Amino acid sequence: MKTLNLPTELPIFKEMIEELDLPKHIEEKVNKRYESLSSWFNRENSTLKDVDIDIFAQGSFALGTTIKPINENEEYDLDMGCKLNISNFKALYSQEKLIELVKNEIEAYRKANSIQNDVEEKRRCLRLVYKDEVAFHLDIVPCIPLNQEKETEYRNVLLENFSDQSLALDVAKYAVNISDNERYNFEDISEDWHISNPQGYLRWFHERMNQQLSIVLEQRATVEPIPFYNEKSVLQRCIQLLKRHRDNMFFHPDQPQKAEGKPISIILTTLAAQAYSGEATVEEAILNILDNMPRLINTQSPRIPNPVKPEEDFSDKWADPQYASLNLEMNFTAWLIQAKRDFSDLIKSDNFGQVKTILTEGFNIAVEEAKLQQHYKYQSAVPKPIVISTPTAKPWCK
Repeated sequence: MKTLNLPTELPIFKEMIEELDLPKHIEEKVNKRYESLSSWFNRENSTLKDVDIDIFAQGSFALGTTIKPINENEEYDLDMGCKLNISNFKALYSQEKLIELVKNEIEAYRKANSIQNDVEEKRRCLRLVYKDEVAFHLDIVPCIPLNQEKETEYRNVLLENFSDQSLALDVAKYAVNISDNERYNFEDISEDWHISNPQGYLRWFHERMNQQLSIVLEQRATVEPIPFYNEKSVLQRCIQLLKRHRDNMFFHPDQPQKAEGKPISIILTTLAAQAYSGEATVEEAILNILDNMPRLINTQSPRIPNPVKPEEDFSDKWADPQYASLNLEMNFTAWLIQAKRDFSDLIKSDNFGQVKTILTEGFNIAVEEAKLQQHYKYQSAVPKPIVISTPTAKPWCK
């Protein structure tokens, strides 16, 4: 993945972004594990060998906005969807049954590959945890396509909310039903399933990145590869920087529970993508994004709508009494104020001492003063001499 042709006038951003990008060996490991599990579903003795299955990546890896964690012990994660294309599935089986079908295959894969940790059942996904030289887990979301009636309803909602009708039609094709073990009818045969559209969100996000992106991406395949970005766009770089600033602000090694109150990535990503106006440089874009984020938050629910499912609110936990102790909305506001200050100061500063302080305290990124001074041409803060002028004639003299 290229990182050198960053379209920005501020060289220090290049230094920061190269620090945030994943090492090549991590990317390769992630891709190999994704491909390995994907191919498992197509093997000859698979219990689902007669089922047409689509495998696709989702989340930050698919969006190209993943960053290295501040804590080296933190796990990398890759989200992937596993769609079983079974006609009238909801009329025949429950959400619980969908989980069982996919879990059986993942459990067989775990044993065949000597993975020690049992498959974990999360609310909407199955987690496969690897414990080796790279702390890493795969979150697999079992899903099924919408039936014709629900697909029509969903498409009509998007057509009402999208100004770009062709994009709405494209996004609508990828909507799916997913299981949710906290849903009232999880164990029952029912038509009422949760609708999700991670692939549609990815298409929407690509549209927001506009013309600056060079990408290799299959539009439709049994196994859709993790998107390969020949060069990251300005929007992707901005989101990486915002996520790092967020991570650092809520990083408390001695109190890891405080990180639970940090703004979630899907909120940062969605607001940043909506606020982005096609700026050609990172510094222009990031200041515009931070200025416009508050204007994109509605005063009533849904306050931060999912762009590909408008009735869904990404900020639903902000007003949920169950999460009141986390102060989620207050934390978002505090982060936004601090981010605007730090990015503005970083862009305006020409002093290596101030820049070093911002990088260290705001981003947990260390750059030597000598490098800031010699390579990036920042200057030391030299106090201006105080000049006391002596009048040629005393003011009291006539």
